[in-house]
Amino acid sequence: MSPCQSCGACCATYRVTLHSDEIDDMPGGRVPAGLTEPIGAQLACMRGKAGAPWRCIALRGRIGDAVSCAIYEFRPQACREFAPLAAVSRGDEACDDARRRHRLPPLRPLAA
Repeated sequence: MSPCQSCGACCATYRVTLHSDEIDDMPGGRVPAGLTEPIGAQLACMRGKAGAPWRCIALRGRIGDAVSCAIYEFRPQACREFAPLAAVSRGDEACDDARRRHRLPPLRPLAA
């Protein structure tokens, strides 16, 4: 199992911004429109739980225990690109920051 499937800290820390052409009401878009909200003429973000701490509407499960993304196959590009080596236990600064905010230990650092 990937460390990401027992973490979810990034999904409960960072708000995901995406280009409106990624939304499924646009030709070729895949992210469900009902899970997004506009933040500009060509930008949107994933909806989240109001207030602090923020949590992506597509996140399922308990942070630090077992989590999943309800739209994993259709997730935004920003999610696909976030901490690309976290799935193999190699953290980066943003991943480790999210983990710290949820009182989880950092992943092994990337080799210098």
